[in-house]
Amino acid sequence: MYVGLPAQDMSKQVAAYFDLDGTLLDASSEKSLASTLSKRRPWRIPLSISAWSLRFIGSLATGKSVYDSARNRGHFTMASWESLDKISLELVANKLSQRVSPQARERLNWHREQGHRLVLVTATVMPMAEAMANELAMDGVYGCGPENRQGRLSGSEKGWSVPRRKGKVPIVEKDAQQNDHDLSQCWAYGNTLADSWFMKLCGNPVAVNPETPLRKLAEQNEWTIYSWKV
Repeated sequence: MYVGLPAQDMSKQVAAYFDLDGTLLDASSEKSLASTLSKRRPWRIPLSISAWSLRFIGSLATGKSVYDSARNRGHFTMASWESLDKISLELVANKLSQRVSPQARERLNWHREQGHRLVLVTATVMPMAEAMANELAMDGVYGCGPENRQGRLSGSEKGWSVPRRKGKVPIVEKDAQQNDHDLSQCWAYGNTLADSWFMKLCGNPVAVNPETPLRKLAEQNEWTIYSWKV
């Protein structure tokens, strides 16, 4: 799912595409959201564990990888989108905004000074993605979720946009096409090998706080490597 700012025509500009967790944010946004939800509603804990476990096992049985199976949304089963919106805003204001390093904010400002369009592309759920995008003054944001966010979550991602691993590739490609960007001139920031799929699309890939597999790939390809820690 995508949210953009309609304020001005940003076509012809270069874009900088950013992953969130571990890249701009020195924390896990979705784990923080799930943890806070459970603390406020302790009765959800056995429900969340059971729902997540069942979806994990079911996904493995259908041939999905452990990586994708473990990232199911069973932990949000029966939570309302409204509550996730509210808690996300509170978390960002009171906690997660402090987990964005000065170096990350400086880099965002550098891109703004160059006239670049800033786009967040993250596998976190859309309420959290939007809250972080507002905090970071991004020009566009792609996160996980359906077009219609009303009612309660079932724990399934069916019908959702899911910018995860290779799923970020068509999203970045479509965004660049719609905004008339030349991807060879664009920037891409990520911290894991899973991010490398969309990073390879751009002419300026940057590994931030890279995990070992991404660091090796970045070194082999002479990509820029940054360490942004709070």
